[in-house]
Amino acid sequence: MPRAEGSRRGQLPVVGAELPERADAARNRRKILAAVRTLAASRGLDSISFDEVATAAGVGVGTVYRRFGDKSGLAYALLDDSERALQTAFLQGPPPLGPGAPPRERITAFLHAYLDRLLAETDLLLAAETGAPTGRHTGAYAAHRAHLAGLAAQARPDADAGYLADALLAPLAAPLIVHQTRDLGMDRDRIRSGLDTLARALIPG
Repeated sequence: MPRAEGSRRGQLPVVGAELPERADAARNRRKILAAVRTLAASRGLDSISFDEVATAAGVGVGTVYRRFGDKSGLAYALLDDSERALQTAFLQGPPPLGPGAPPRERITAFLHAYLDRLLAETDLLLAAETGAPTGRHTGAYAAHRAHLAGLAAQARPDADAGYLADALLAPLAAPLIVHQTRDLGMDRDRIRSGLDTLARALIPG
């Protein structure tokens, strides 16, 4: 199986850190993702093969493998737009998600925003996080962690801010959310309330 292209595969974008892309590579990427969206809309991402994607996109199957590597890589690519929107909101948007609010308010706003995005794109995030052994912690996870760690450091200079960030992100793992919503019947409000309780416990107001 051909190898994937370095750090682009299986990673969500980090706003402001994108590398330039060749015009032909960008065209192939758009064609492949359009084919994946069409196929996945009717059958789900798990049920389609890279051979089918390549045929629908009009590219060689090696191009698909080199660019995306596995289903996790495809899922992350499909999540690109929503990830950019989330990062723009917490980096540059209005408070409380964006700058200008106290640290815990911003942390809570981030947890709520990520939960909303997770509930809207559950199956894609589940495929992205479980399609590779370290799928969840590649790409944009570092940006989310750095954001929360920076806020935690402001509010808790006595604590390990990086560890607190990981603790805050842990309940937002897609497999856990799937279990809570589909197996345990938890709704958005109950999960939000739990996230709020966790934020209050870890970060002073």
